[in-house]
Amino acid sequence: MSKAHKIIRNNEIIESILDLMTKASNAIMEVYEKPYGEVNIKADNSPVTKADLAANRILTDGLKNLFPEIPIVSEEEPSSLNIPKKNKIFWLIDPLDGTKEFIKKNNEFTCNLALIENNASTLGFVTVPVKGLIYYGGKQFGSKLINKNKKISEVKYKKVSGICRVVASKSHLNDETKKFINDIQGKVELIQAGSSLKFIKIAEGLADIYPRLAPTSEWDTAAAHAILEGAGGKVLRLNGKDIIYGKENILNPYLVASGIENKVDLQRNKNYHKFL
Repeated sequence: MSKAHKIIRNNEIIESILDLMTKASNAIMEVYEKPYGEVNIKADNSPVTKADLAANRILTDGLKNLFPEIPIVSEEEPSSLNIPKKNKIFWLIDPLDGTKEFIKKNNEFTCNLALIENNASTLGFVTVPVKGLIYYGGKQFGSKLINKNKKISEVKYKKVSGICRVVASKSHLNDETKKFINDIQGKVELIQAGSSLKFIKIAEGLADIYPRLAPTSEWDTAAAHAILEGAGGKVLRLNGKDIIYGKENILNPYLVASGIENKVDLQRNKNYHKFL
């Protein structure tokens, strides 16, 4: 039995992880609701705020207490990046995905946690701090949403006939992505969203396909990847192969996320054969 299965079957453990995600989200909101303080620039030219660091501290400390045997890899701790080479299982954290959206105060940022087992994302947790939402799940046991009133509902992709709803990044809508969208024949609706919310929109049936033809790191995609698969969707490389986690190079190849019922729409795209 996988570690993800053992966790998902243990209500006490799940509640503890959900509590950590809530605390991390609350820490993010404490910073978000105040006038901006210092924003630092990391070595890769990406921004980092006090919110990133506070949420990261809550998650790493909490996970070490709950699962002392499982290594942790975090965007905010570069020294942890050598762990995947030696371990088949580890936690992968992006404490604040969409820092640019956070800085712009457009509400479209998330807090992300994934369990990686044998190069696959088997269990994901994504919070939307502004709305008090928590999504969690995985391919083998489905995905769920907990709203701010603690009501739990199933998350499942549903196709809308007659239109292909393409979700794209607000911050990274490049020429390759524009060409991909323009190559889709028939009626197309463009939906723009930030952070891992693009995967979540597909999982909830609010979009059909997300072409990511720009760089991402494993921590950007892992948590929402698991949730989308739990909702019936898929995330593939352009050659049709699976996305691999725990690589020596933390960068993902270009990818396409979609609802599993979306094959007809993909076939209308001139490049569909690359990723079906």
